[in-house]
Amino acid sequence: MTGRLIDISQTLHPGLPVWPGDTAFAAERTWALSDDCPVNVSRLTLSTHTGAHADAPLHYDPRGADMAAVGLVPYLGPAQVIDVTACGALRITPQDVAGRLRPDTVRLILRTFVRFPHDRWPDAFATPSPELIEVLAGQGGVLIGVDAPSLDPETSKDLPAHHAVARRGLAILEGLVLDDVAEGRYELIALPLKLAGADASPVRAVLRTLDGGQEEIG
Repeated sequence: MTGRLIDISQTLHPGLPVWPGDTAFAAERTWALSDDCPVNVSRLTLSTHTGAHADAPLHYDPRGADMAAVGLVPYLGPAQVIDVTACGALRITPQDVAGRLRPDTVRLILRTFVRFPHDRWPDAFATPSPELIEVLAGQGGVLIGVDAPSLDPETSKDLPAHHAVARRGLAILEGLVLDDVAEGRYELIALPLKLAGADASPVRAVLRTLDGGQEEIG
């Protein structure tokens, strides 16, 4: 298999910024390698929404599928990355990607941060509008991904982007790191864990360049 791998996951570590009030990440060594113990084993404490993660429908729909029940097809396959850092809007609309969103794109990943805020929780972040999700779904879209912590603003109570996804049956990736990713087409690999009853799952998200380099837009 040709192509360069680009890791677009956050590194999970103590002190990792999390959604205000959510569970902080922690790792504790429960067995330690020694003369009496042949292995190291650790206990992890974390939110299902830690770092780069996939939302299950159960996150925003009380009757939605849990993480163990979601299909894997949306998280693996061709994807288009579009840089919207210059648009200056907090809701990314179809006009912000006009002329760049390919009609054959079914997995869309939006870069909204010039530099990902690894050491702080962002006060505000750009999110895709429900209208943009409708456009993506209308051309056969299966996944929307963002570097932001959520598809909707932190203060949102009605979650219009999440519910647009619910109506159209798309998958969601959030918290991706796209600092070193140019606009173009890639292969996305970001499989969630098979967690029964879970509303989300951390992922190890990777982009693979196509034929040794990303396919440029234009």
